Amino acid sequence: MLGRKERDQLELLITGSLRQLIPDDHVLVRVDRVLDLSWLRDEVADLYCLDDGRPGIDPEVAVRLMLAGLLNGIVHDRKLIREAHVNIAIRWFVGYGVHEQLPDHSSLTRIRQRWGADRFRKIFKRTVEACLHARIATGEIVHVDASLIRANVSWESLVERHVVEVLDENNVEVEKQNRQSSKSKKVCVTDPDATMATNARNRHLEPCYKQHAAVDDKAGVILDVEVTTGEKNEGEMLTPQVDEVKATTGVDIKTVTADAGYAYAKVYGALERRSIDALIPAKAEPIRSRVPMHRFRYDAKHDILKCPRGRVLRATRPVKHGRFFYSKAKDCACCPIRGDCLSKGRANKAVVVGDDYPALLRARRRRDRWSDQDRRLYQRHRWRSEGFHGEAKSWHGLGRAIRRGIANMRIQAYLTAAAINLKRLAAALFAPTARWLAPFTQSRSLHRRPTPTSGAACTNLQSHKEDPRTHFFNDPTFL
Repeated sequence: MLGRKERDQLELLITGSLRQLIPDDHVLVRVDRVLDLSWLRDEVADLYCLDDGRPGIDPEVAVRLMLAGLLNGIVHDRKLIREAHVNIAIRWFVGYGVHEQLPDHSSLTRIRQRWGADRFRKIFKRTVEACLHARIATGEIVHVDASLIRANVSWESLVERHVVEVLDENNVEVEKQNRQSSKSKKVCVTDPDATMATNARNRHLEPCYKQHAAVDDKAGVILDVEVTTGEKNEGEMLTPQVDEVKATTGVDIKTVTADAGYAYAKVYGALERRSIDALIPAKAEPIRSRVPMHRFRYDAKHDILKCPRGRVLRATRPVKHGRFFYSKAKDCACCPIRGDCLSKGRANKAVVVGDDYPALLRARRRRDRWSDQDRRLYQRHRWRSEGFHGEAKSWHGLGRAIRRGIANMRIQAYLTAAAINLKRLAAALFAPTARWLAPFTQSRSLHRRPTPTSGAACTNLQSHKEDPRTHFFNDPTFL
């Protein structure tokens, strides 16, 4: 027979804890088991007055609210607070009962402004340390990649700034051969930190930020995150990130993988000096003349360059990241390939050689000899590093900046990376395949506040008809 449900009288009073109403496999329940913010109050105590004024929001509540929003794909403060009013899981996660008034959304904005990006970076670093302590990250194989994040501005906010007019207004001399003297550059007046960039030549430029991330190979833990303007070159950020990862993990990095956007001589040279194996596919040399650069042989021992006819080119004046090598005019005067080798109007050959050009040559030779293991590891780079960027953009709202300014963008990136690391940590500690971590979980308390239901889920799962953790890897948000 058809059933009927009366809706005019709903229970208002309940007995027990809010935790009893939340399933064990909920994302906030899993993250709560591994989240420890007991240190945060002392970290931000110097930003508050201890004996005057109204009591502020508990720092742990503020961070838990932000993390709860990102874990559920809610990035706007107004929407987060509206959802928290009716979402029992969020109320339980931040420690508020159903009868308590939640903080105003503007309080989260003031907290971000008061704390600054550095303290949110410390929150992210704490999650990295927790993953290292749980041995789900080693720091030996690191995947590095960058991704553009669309700035929170409209197309109407873009204006063209003419370089020559700006320089003339500030009484700055302009070179006659300045390539940008006749061009204009688009800038954003509402968010000057966002710069025009694109990830493909066939796509139009957009005001963007660029997120640079270093991901561990073992379980996809994010070891380091940095945000720059959109026009920042990726190759300039790899070496600082490698050094930062080593300082965080305390382990010597063995292998670094990256895509062809990092295939610069300076990158190969920097990794060689650190005794790091670089799995970066070297770019093919652009053919810009009939006598390409690869036909010139560099002798590193004597620091000379030999042309295809065996004539010597010697280093003279330095340039940025390299030096000019010049030949003698008399050697080129009677050369049979003079017409193909020299530019119109030149009497001798001039070639720019990068500072770490020998490292680039070795990388090109090694690329042709990649083993099957090297190819498999580079394939892992695609779904480890690029997969993290896709996960952050698709499920955690990092596809577009929520607030303006590079400081706010960094806070958003740090919190997103921290939320993903907490998911990775919960996946490793409470998955059925992680039984070897049982002694670790018993010796070190990971609970912020014990509850009867959550404690039973962690220590005695036999009382349940079905292990809730068996559904863990079926949840796409935990991959």
